[in-house]
Amino acid sequence: MRRWRADKLASGTGPTTIAKAYALLRAILGTAVADQMIRRNPCTIKGASTVHTPERPTATVQEVYDLADAIQPRYRALVLMAGFLGLRWGELIGLHRRDIDLEAGALRVRRAVTELNNGEREIKAPKSAAGKRTVSIPAVIVPDIRDHLERYAEPGADGRVFIGGKGATPRRNHFNRLWHKACEAAGIKGLHFHDLRHTGNTLAASTGASTRELMSRMGHSTARAALIYQHASADRDRLIADALSGLVDRGRKPKGHAGDTAD
Repeated sequence: MRRWRADKLASGTGPTTIAKAYALLRAILGTAVADQMIRRNPCTIKGASTVHTPERPTATVQEVYDLADAIQPRYRALVLMAGFLGLRWGELIGLHRRDIDLEAGALRVRRAVTELNNGEREIKAPKSAAGKRTVSIPAVIVPDIRDHLERYAEPGADGRVFIGGKGATPRRNHFNRLWHKACEAAGIKGLHFHDLRHTGNTLAASTGASTRELMSRMGHSTARAALIYQHASADRDRLIADALSGLVDRGRKPKGHAGDTAD
């Protein structure tokens, strides 16, 4: 096993690929041990299955607003909700009007849109109970969401919240082009759209929320997360959103945003 791993590393195979392959092989051979097909598992290299992923950057509160100001106006609320609610791209694109209750200051994540390799899109429920959740909205961005619903969302309770200029569900590759232009205009380098989710998680953590409350709010989808963290109370999540709203309000420079000139 050591020779196989060393040969793979020497041949230039990526360490992440090797770590995942090693973890899979160890699991297979573990089953063989359980079935008494072999006496012991030969995969005993310490740390060989650990994937070292570099930590992604986060945006500041002001950078989130700068990006929201720089993006096409119809996607302003998308950026703010990603940055301060920590929702995934597919969860945001999957929102319908009936999922958002601005009077209660909350939204329900009930579905996600997934783009397949062949270009088709699949709408499905979150993978775990933790992913299907209600998230409290910081009051500071409620006016932006209300404005978006009035100007850009489809009509009716089943209307999609986010649609493109021609009425289609936004595609990630098209949006990425707009995102890169917004980053350039805002003078922000190396930030991916998904990093806004990490930003929202980091900001929520700074309010003093517990790990359990954060995992529930963010909808972490591992079995362990669903088991341990999905029982955070809705009342405590409301307090997290209120504290987050104050944090965002204090960190934002007073600034208006441009009118709707691009589509």
